[in-house]
Amino acid sequence: MSWQSALACWFLRRQFHPQTRHPTISAERARNLTAKRAYTPRVPSGWTLHERYGAHDWPLRGEWLTRVDGKHAATILYLHGGGYYFCSPQTHRAASFGLAARSGARVFSLDYRLAPEHPFPAALDDALAAYRHLLEEGTKPESIVIAGDSAGGGLSLATLVALRDAGGPLPAGAILFSPWTDLAATGASLQTNDGIDPMFHGPSIARAAKLYLADTPATHPYASPLYADPKGLPPLFIQVSSTEVLLDDSRRVADKARAAGVEVELDVWRKMPHVWQLWAPFIPEARRSLDLAARFALRVTGAARAVQPSSETSIV
Repeated sequence: MSWQSALACWFLRRQFHPQTRHPTISAERARNLTAKRAYTPRVPSGWTLHERYGAHDWPLRGEWLTRVDGKHAATILYLHGGGYYFCSPQTHRAASFGLAARSGARVFSLDYRLAPEHPFPAALDDALAAYRHLLEEGTKPESIVIAGDSAGGGLSLATLVALRDAGGPLPAGAILFSPWTDLAATGASLQTNDGIDPMFHGPSIARAAKLYLADTPATHPYASPLYADPKGLPPLFIQVSSTEVLLDDSRRVADKARAAGVEVELDVWRKMPHVWQLWAPFIPEARRSLDLAARFALRVTGAARAVQPSSETSIV
């Protein structure tokens, strides 16, 4: 555990952890806090950011990060976290930019609709529409990787399940950073890691789920993909911290998917904060995590790096 990671955990325990003690979840409060503290990295050298936030941009409302020379190894559809009720593509650029710079893939970060104004299945509908639109524009499914963190990680997995059930072409794989896969909040780590996780209290998870679920059962497989049959899904790359209350959301999904014959790479990192990849480039473990995720994307898409990685890429 690096001193940078320890400092991040200390900061989160002081600034974020107390917010999850509230008996009620306020989307407005969470959005205001995030807007004040969001870190926005620079656009990597040799890349261009295209923001598409107009009403006419649906179903690809969000932002593209593309190479200036147009030479892309693959395409990553990124689904940001934030409990389905806050955050945005802008707040998660450290992860989306980092994946692009390391893999050479163009990245589209989707601005899906948020709860409670737009409860389940709005986010899933938007993710499915975005993926299908990429195909309609000529992007080959075997060149696409769906990636996401926290709620976006669960949404990525739910998108795979829904695509599989619909009989449509599946992407090459999925990258899941600390995915939230069980909105019924039944994982043992919600208790065993309560008080250890520097960001969340265990009981806060079930409270947050209600904002997205509305009247939907918490075990609906498209809301909580832990309860879906994973048979036939493409390879999964999962990273989670040993001290997260959501640890079992990853471990149980990995176990179930492996039992169904799905290729799964599960990496449990020691004492990292939830979605530590968002702390790149400050935390060396975040840089290393993104390096490994990018390698997975290149491997499953069969892509080779067309150019050298950007200067922010490093192996630690």
